[in-house]
Amino acid sequence: MKGLASALAVTTALLGALPAAAEISDGAVKIGVLTDMSGVYSDITGKGSITAARMAVEDCLKAECQGVKIEIVSADHQNKADIGSAIAREWIDRQGVDVLADMSNASLQLAIPPLLKDKNRVGLFPGGTARLTGDACQPDHVVQWMWDTYVQVAGIANHLTKPGTKWYLVTADYALGHQLEADAKTLVTARGGTYVGSVRHAFPAVDLSSQLLTAQGSGADLIALANAGGDTVAGIKTARDFGIGQDKQKLVAFFLTAMDVKSVGLASAQGTILTEGFYWNIDERTRAFSERFKTAHGAVPSAIQAGVYSSVRHYLKAVVAAKSDEAKTVIAKMREVPIEDEVVRNAKLREDGRMVHDFYVFQVKKPAESKGEWDLYDLVATIPGDQAFRPLAQSACPAIKK
Repeated sequence: MKGLASALAVTTALLGALPAAAEISDGAVKIGVLTDMSGVYSDITGKGSITAARMAVEDCLKAECQGVKIEIVSADHQNKADIGSAIAREWIDRQGVDVLADMSNASLQLAIPPLLKDKNRVGLFPGGTARLTGDACQPDHVVQWMWDTYVQVAGIANHLTKPGTKWYLVTADYALGHQLEADAKTLVTARGGTYVGSVRHAFPAVDLSSQLLTAQGSGADLIALANAGGDTVAGIKTARDFGIGQDKQKLVAFFLTAMDVKSVGLASAQGTILTEGFYWNIDERTRAFSERFKTAHGAVPSAIQAGVYSSVRHYLKAVVAAKSDEAKTVIAKMREVPIEDEVVRNAKLREDGRMVHDFYVFQVKKPAESKGEWDLYDLVATIPGDQAFRPLAQSACPAIKK
């Protein structure tokens, strides 16, 4: 296990310890960033997530956390649930880690919460499957911060669907794609739109030409890519070759990041509609935060990396306010303390563990409209969290009283 984990300690001298110090286990708050350092998601998590956690610690040490000892350890979960779970268990049992952050991998997101409950620890998930705050919820131990599979569909579908609007999906044939497809069908139909159908592709995709030609021939107003990562990138490139998104048919991507757009290039991605919970160029505060992050990391933050910063920052505020790092006590305090930072707007933590906040619909700019390396999007709409995320009344979380 030693080869998997590297300790990055961020500490401060105890210059007059807080009254809370005696109730913080082991005399320190210990954060474990469990991330993808070498795989397909390393550019939107990985070293950037560690940088984000360190920034959150540094900012808190300058404010609420003065006099508190804080440590960060990090490791590569290699996108394998067994490896990630073993690291998490070793951190908790042998190193006294209090809280885990990132874990941006679908298999980890379902494997880790039972361990957190058993060991009475906290998990800060910046995004992932909606099951984390649904049927697999652990609201005394797990919070989900920036996004989930539901909001990635709802943000676009609710904004673009009018009575009679026709949708067609190109869907990755595995759990993520199936969930996106199911949510899209429900949301589009509820808005009075028409779900024309879908065509599925293998994961990972080798060639999406056949699927996109089928989608183009469907007569749908909106063609949506219900996939992620390299499959979405391949879909956008192929769609551009076929002229999709350049006429009356619009191209939608349920999972598209600024890093993906930069990889594809504006020439191919222009006009694509997407939704995200964070973008560096929303306002002065997001721009200032992103510039600091870019100086430290070399690129602007992804929504996941921004979510690591925001969730860790708020967790540390709650530890200080609660004068304890005991899991249930801290999460209860996280619901009480106002969520206020450089990343999220109009935010609150619900009783099911879901943090709701403003969500955004963007359209990728044309090359001539971009004024810089990361100037990629035009803001189309801001959606209040209560409208963007699954309503609490529809939650499948067993802990929620209906």
